[in-house]
Amino acid sequence: MEVLYTIGIILILIIVYVVVNTLRLKKAVTNLTQDQFIQGYRKAQLIDVRETKEFDSGHILGARNIPSTQLRQRYKEIRPDLPVYLYCQNSGRSARAALLLKKKGYNQIYQLQGGFKTWTGKVKTKA
Repeated sequence: MEVLYTIGIILILIIVYVVVNTLRLKKAVTNLTQDQFIQGYRKAQLIDVRETKEFDSGHILGARNIPSTQLRQRYKEIRPDLPVYLYCQNSGRSARAALLLKKKGYNQIYQLQGGFKTWTGKVKTKA
């Protein structure tokens, strides 16, 4: 009986954690479809938060690479007065990057829904 009680408590804690994180993400970042993303990213700072090797194998034309693992040290390279368009492979890293930027005072943060894996627009690869 005690084991079931403990499992129940753990499940409740996990659910609460997921709900709280989801609400925090919704406040920090606006998800955009590819069409919405295309409409705005040329007038914004387009940041690819994937690792350098991923970026070099193909990225959205005009994107700058600031890997999520380096963002805590390099976030000042991003201007807080301009919109920030983020993407990663699936949206997980860009969502966490958005949370960090939000904490640092950035307010206009957008991410590509579904990430680079869903992108069908222009791509640049490193030769």
